[in-house]
This record gives sequence, structure tokens and C-alpha cells, in this order.
Amino acid sequence: MSTAYIVDAVRTAGGRRGGRLAGIHPVDLLARSLDAIVDRTGIDPAGVDDVITGCVSQAGEQAMQVGRMGVLSSKLADSTPAVTIDRQCGSSQQAIQFAAQAVMSGTQDVVIASGVESMTRVPMGSNIMFHAKEGLGQPMSPDLQAKYPGIQFSQFMGAEMIAEKHGFSKDMLDQFAFESHKRAIAATEAGAFNEEIVPVAIETPEGEEMHTVDEGIRFDATLEGIAGVKLLAPNGKITAASASQICDGSSAALIVSEEALKRYNLTPMARIHNLTVTAGDPVIMLEEPLFATDKALQRAGMKIEDIDLYEVNEAFAPVPLAWLKHTGADPEKLNVHGGAIALGHPLGASGTKLMSTLLHGLKRHNKKWGLQTMCEGGGVANVTIVEMV
Repeated sequence: MSTAYIVDAVRTAGGRRGGRLAGIHPVDLLARSLDAIVDRTGIDPAGVDDVITGCVSQAGEQAMQVGRMGVLSSKLADSTPAVTIDRQCGSSQQAIQFAAQAVMSGTQDVVIASGVESMTRVPMGSNIMFHAKEGLGQPMSPDLQAKYPGIQFSQFMGAEMIAEKHGFSKDMLDQFAFESHKRAIAATEAGAFNEEIVPVAIETPEGEEMHTVDEGIRFDATLEGIAGVKLLAPNGKITAASASQICDGSSAALIVSEEALKRYNLTPMARIHNLTVTAGDPVIMLEEPLFATDKALQRAGMKIEDIDLYEVNEAFAPVPLAWLKHTGADPEKLNVHGGAIALGHPLGASGTKLMSTLLHGLKRHNKKWGLQTMCEGGGVANVTIVEMV
């Protein structure tokens, strides 16, 4: 089987809801990352076999196959195919895995994995709510409701269940959230994100500026301020401060074969060592990365201590905390530059976003092995293990 290499991975800096990226159509936002990956790698645009794009809310401005629309808006040739996929929050991590599988199978040599989500312009869940409002139905079928009577599949409730199951107090969740901001602040001030971030031109009242800093980071964050945010549910433990931030953004990664490295004179950053996806309990839902990591490590013949850096998506603070508890991983290796609580979680873009942060983090810290995992709606989880080369 052929080896799949990641040549580079990039992302836009996150934009807050209604913030600095709100004025950019998601198709054009995706094109910014596609263009950047072409420019930075020097790949011949005509040599790209396919573009795989993750996007969760495929409605409105993100409808009509947003991946293909992004290609048409970019400098890639109109003859470049594209497809849009939805594996919920893991959509663009799955795009990486599908791209790698295409390369490893020998059916394609050059694939761009990407993701986009403008949560300002296409609000989360709008592809469900607008249909329901018009009386056009909802995703829970009669048979599914009979199988899960009285159950509402809710990521928020799943996160609360994880906190309760693993014995995490509100104080523990608030402390984790504060640490996410501290790490993101330190990384930003040290220039740790400079190589991965695609500058995006935006219009401001003062004129055109380049958006290069994650807008969700609270540089004045305090533990007391985070602790003072009201609970999202009575008697719960989670607040908006211990949950991922609504975010606008896009990201992309170039996945190629060894033959393509030679043909296009490309220098790889990493090779993909393991691709895993599992599914489990759809009710507690967000706990699946724990068990997916077990399977990935077993299949890779590795132990958790063999991994140098981990990116575990901070959908809600209980998720990475439960992952640490279950795996026995070193917390000092986890999300070393902060996570989605501080940096934002642009749903369909988060998979390739995290991969860009993981790869550039490994490079910056001169480390070799990285593991990325993402909790996903419906009780699914992806794990990707990479080795720097």
C-alpha cells in the first residue's frame, strides 16, 4: 500500500460570530485556504486530482456543494473535481482521511482536504430549523424515535453526562477553560501560529486590514471571570466559557503520494501513520474519542506515551478531560497552543484546522509523533496519527 504524505496544512484565524470574518461569503472564505495551500506548496493547480471539503450546515450560502463552489472561486482549475462531506464536527478530519485513503489506494496522487464553516452567515442548525419551521419535518424518523423513545440527541446534554460520569466539577471545567485561553495567548504572543495562519483581507471602518489573530481569544481572561459565567442549564456544570466558541473559518491540507512528491518536487511535513474512525453510544455521544484512541493506538502498535503532542477538540471541557483520564495521557502534551474554547470551533473546518496546528506545533517543538481526535454528533469519532518527516 502506498504512503500518504501531508505537504502542508493551513487555516484562517478564527472569526467570532458577527466578527471580523462575518463579511466574507463562506465560498470565498474556503477559496482563501485553497489558494494558500496552492501558493505555499507550489503544487501545479492542474495536478490536483480532487478537493474534499468538510461542512456541517450545508444550507443557504453553504449549499449547492460548497466544496465545488470554493474550487470555482479559487485559483484552482475549473476542471478540478470537488465533493462536500458531513461527518459533523469531524468533517474535515474525515476529509483528510478520505484524501489519504485515495492516495494510499493508488487511485489518486494529489488531493486537497479542506473545510469551511461560516457560523455567522449560516447559523448552526439552520439546515434543520428552517425546514422544521416550514413543516417539512425533522431528522428523527418515527422508527428512530421508537428505538430511542423520549431521547433527544444533544451534544450539550452528552457533555453534561460526561462531566457527571467522570466526576468533573464546575471548578475543574472552568480551570480547563482558563488554561485554554492562557495557552492560546502565550502561543499567539510567541508567534506560534504565524506559519499556519492564512492572512485574510477584511474591510473595517478604518479601511482594509489583514485578519491574522484568532478573534475568540480573551487576552484579559481571568479564572474569576470564567467562573462567573452563568450555567447553560439549571443544576448543570457547563457554561459558554467552558464550551467551544462559535466561529467562522476555513482550512486546507495537501495530501500526496510519494510519486507526486517527486513529480512536483514537493517537500512533505509528515506521513500519515494511522486512520481510525469508530462509533458508539449516540446519547452520551461525545465520549467516543476515548475508545477511538484505544483502537487507533492498538492498530498502530503504539502506546499513548509514544505520542509527542495531542490535539483533542475542545467541543466542551469535559471531553478532553475525560480523554486525559481514560488514556492516562500527559496533560502537558495536550492542546499545547490552546483549543477550541479559546480559538473557536468552525465545525466543518475544525478537522484540517486542528491538523494545521498539530503539524506546525510538532515542527515548532521539534517533535515527531502527533495524534488528533474529534468528537462528533451521533457518537462518532475520528483519530489520525501522523509522523513528522
